[in-house]
Amino acid sequence: MSPEKMVHMANQIAGFFKSQPSADRAEKVAAHINDFWEPRMRSQLADYVASGGKGLDPLVLQAMEQVRVPVD
Repeated sequence: MSPEKMVHMANQIAGFFKSQPSADRAEKVAAHINDFWEPRMRSQLADYVASGGKGLDPLVLQAMEQVRVPVD
């Protein structure tokens, strides 16, 4: 997947959960990514974050602490 599309999708998830009245938004973003993104996509996102994460919503960056990234 292109980095631009991945960033867009991740930011859409963050945008949705920002609209919800909850203190655990980052956990919910991570849960959504864990539940619906295949391992390859989660690895790509983790690599992108490790390289700076340009354009990602801060909520996505916060959620990455809880995203399950497969080990090669």
